[in-house]
Amino acid sequence: MTERPADELRDAAEHAGTGPAAEGPADPETGSGAVPGGNGGEALESRGSRGDEDGGDLRAEGTLRPRRSYLAGVVLRTFGRAGAVVGLAWLGVIAVFAVFGPWLASSHPYLWKVRTEDGSAAVSSPLVEHLGPADVTLLVLTLLVLPGLLVWRRASLGRRLGVLLLAAVVVGVSAWWFVQPPATVVYDRYRAAERAGQVEWVLRPPIPFSPSDRQRDRPEAKNLAPSSTHWMGTTVDGEDLASRMIHASRIALAVGFIATGIAVVIGVLLGGLMGYFSGWIDLLGMRLLEIFEAIPQLYLLLTIVAFIQRGPYMLYLMMVIIGLTSWTGYARFTRAEFLRLRRLDYITAARASGLPLGSILLRHMLPNGIAPVLVSASFGVASAILLEAFLSFLGLGLVDEPSWGQMLSQAVGAGGGFVWWIALYPGLAIFLTVFSYNLIGESLRDAIDPYTQKKAG
Repeated sequence: MTERPADELRDAAEHAGTGPAAEGPADPETGSGAVPGGNGGEALESRGSRGDEDGGDLRAEGTLRPRRSYLAGVVLRTFGRAGAVVGLAWLGVIAVFAVFGPWLASSHPYLWKVRTEDGSAAVSSPLVEHLGPADVTLLVLTLLVLPGLLVWRRASLGRRLGVLLLAAVVVGVSAWWFVQPPATVVYDRYRAAERAGQVEWVLRPPIPFSPSDRQRDRPEAKNLAPSSTHWMGTTVDGEDLASRMIHASRIALAVGFIATGIAVVIGVLLGGLMGYFSGWIDLLGMRLLEIFEAIPQLYLLLTIVAFIQRGPYMLYLMMVIIGLTSWTGYARFTRAEFLRLRRLDYITAARASGLPLGSILLRHMLPNGIAPVLVSASFGVASAILLEAFLSFLGLGLVDEPSWGQMLSQAVGAGGGFVWWIALYPGLAIFLTVFSYNLIGESLRDAIDPYTQKKAG
């Protein structure tokens, strides 16, 4: 048997319209499964023998290229645009602040050596002792789980997301059970120990102030303009604004992602069922969707937040309310996509071959119909952040946790004076974060729009 060059076989397959991953190269004139001077089986055998002789797969030579999924292509086209890259860069900075906030801005030292009352010196880490369950969970997921999932490339995206979700639940429950920070925190004791000469050496974070440290031992620290000590100034209560800005980024991202995640899960599930089954299921689903669309989201939030006593769980309540009242748009997008996909030949073939319903919906239809939902979700995250900032600005948000909207409301003091640095930095952070999500949403929309792709081409 005469062995044919791999380049010639690939060209023959491409001329036949079967692509490089076809069952056999075809004659460009006859369209049959044979190439001039041989047949399809000989060509396949030739390719296989050559791959065996080279000791590896022909993909290394470029003769066989794995076909990229539609969703992967959308993501690559999205982040190939300058706007999406800029938005992702800013969100990356916010994510770093959210994860490593306690390590970047805290009154607790990394390490210090302090003399006790009996004259002995001891080395300890107050920062580690005061880490909360959320701090430990985010740190473990970022440093251990995420790199492992990035290395584990053989698994599908859905499987990796499932492993990440499972790891988040396990680590979160374990941290909530085992991590018990001190109930009472006294920030002044570190500065008092230094003034008393009890500290031999100390290693502090870059911003040595916690977001709730009001510096009661320094009454002159209130309403200070930006300086080398307080990079963004201080608030009317003496809190360091830079520290509060860093820690508030966690609140912003948590509200945006969790609230939008709840809405996307509900919307995709109900919209997928309505679009696939249609009929009376579609009819009932659309009536339920219209009922939820008639609920005024902002007024509902204002009513619930105003009548329920504010506490540490207020943030989670806000996330749930935003998620339960925002899923209708995602359901409409998913329903429309599934109505289109259910008529395609590959879905008919999947049903005829006896595939289970879950496999048809999640493995074959959802990856091809999720792109419009992602576009809407990027704008939904921005809307959720704006809602939380609006409630905090009105004084109906969190009490003990920093929030950009809450800080923005402090720009006008009780006497009517305007503090420019308290208005500038939180307002700029809200604007840049919402703008970044909008940039990513615009890029996603252009990436799935065939007319935009034709113009770009």
